[in-house]
Amino acid sequence: MGRAFPQSVLFCCDHNAVRSPMAEAMMKAFYGQRAYVQSAGVHNDLEIDGFAIAVSAEKGVELSRHRSRSFDEMAQWGDDLSAFDLIVALSPASQRLALEMTRHAHIDVEYWPVMDPTGLGETREAKLAAYRQTREQIRAQMIERFGPPVTE
Repeated sequence: MGRAFPQSVLFCCDHNAVRSPMAEAMMKAFYGQRAYVQSAGVHNDLEIDGFAIAVSAEKGVELSRHRSRSFDEMAQWGDDLSAFDLIVALSPASQRLALEMTRHAHIDVEYWPVMDPTGLGETREAKLAAYRQTREQIRAQMIERFGPPVTE
């Protein structure tokens, strides 16, 4: 850990339908109001993923009301990336875009390599297992970066 706890965090991934919404919801659940937390995707072409909702609910994390959005939509809605202290990219494409969009701002961009579970597994249980693995990767990275959850 050792780094200061940020006042605002943006999690991003490819579609804002699985990884970044899971990270946003977990961060809010684990650390409460300690930081302003949002998420976005490179694209907004998918709704929140049902498997992501299910595996988050297993840990008491609410995700069903999440509405996916892209970086472009954030800008259209008046959210300024320069207002964030930290951007956590959960996919290579989102890392590239975050670095490009913040090249003239003083914002830390971190890359957390987290598996994309979409398309993995043939059965419902196999799919759920893949999504649980992604959830646990996010959880482990979050605790390593921000410390033990205040609530869990």
